[in-house]
Amino acid sequence: MILVTGGAGFIGANFVLDWLAQSQEPAVNLDKLTYAGNAENLASLAGDARHVFVHGDIGDTALVERLLAEHRPRAVVNFAAESHVDRSIHGPEDFIQTNVVGTLRLLEAVRHHWNALPAGEKAAFRFLHVSTDEVYGTLSSTAPAFTEQNKYEPNSPYSASKAASDHLVRAWHHTYGLPVLTTNCSNNYGPYHFPEKLIPLMIVNALAGKPLPVYGDGQQVRDWLYVKDHTSAIRRVLEAGTPGETYNVGGWNEKPNIEIVQTVCALLDELRPRADGRSYTTQITYVKDRPGHDRRYAIDARKIERELGWKPAETFDTGIRKTVQWYLAHPEWVARVQSGSYRDWVAKQYAAA
Repeated sequence: MILVTGGAGFIGANFVLDWLAQSQEPAVNLDKLTYAGNAENLASLAGDARHVFVHGDIGDTALVERLLAEHRPRAVVNFAAESHVDRSIHGPEDFIQTNVVGTLRLLEAVRHHWNALPAGEKAAFRFLHVSTDEVYGTLSSTAPAFTEQNKYEPNSPYSASKAASDHLVRAWHHTYGLPVLTTNCSNNYGPYHFPEKLIPLMIVNALAGKPLPVYGDGQQVRDWLYVKDHTSAIRRVLEAGTPGETYNVGGWNEKPNIEIVQTVCALLDELRPRADGRSYTTQITYVKDRPGHDRRYAIDARKIERELGWKPAETFDTGIRKTVQWYLAHPEWVARVQSGSYRDWVAKQYAAA
């Protein structure tokens, strides 16, 4: 049995689905179901006794303690986080509460549980914390990619809150001996991605005939990682990672945002052409850049390949095609996550310059 926190969100839900597709080991799934946590992501698991869903907050110490005592998981995999930079700029306090205070309370509950385990279970136990490359800050166009030795230089309220949570996890290992593992991943994309992030937003807006908002000059560079590659990396780190170590997880796919948007448009031109025969690229609109927008992220994922034998299975071309095809095949899912409050958010955030 493992305990997954934040397992109804984009990456967490993909992890739970992949875990149960490849293992008979049950998963208890604790999620607060905020705007980006969607129980519908897990609909295919209805009636599966291996999946136990619990609606709750990692900051609820009594609840977490009860789940640990009742289910006695051999590992905790922590995805629970507020994760959208733009939202963190407008409302940083929620990010501090979930990503910092929530992680602290989760660590403390897990530490007390771990301390009480019999020697064999205690030695085998793991706490895996899922983080982001954004904690490392920004890179110039010629700088080498982030390694696990890069210093932390977070530039947004979101990345600062994740950096703080990473530091807490590290400290709980060095001070208390808790057997932790940390992964820092690059930008994920794939099925079940909430359509406020770049790729799903472009797909959804393009199909709706709306503008495709691109920040600034569109030359911000990111490394892109197909979400199912990320979940396979997490499984591998959980299986064989060394406690106390950090593993960067990347897709070896550095691309500027405007190229991502153009690629999505080209796939839609092929798979779902506009009625008027024009390209979806005609909907691209440049908007005012967001404050403090990091110019480039890049992940050096050689450590996880060298030490654990993991590397991504998808290229960007194969992963993005699968992603666009998934959204085209699931219009009902898209429609249900697009609430009125979500539409208001997008209109506010991407107002034309």
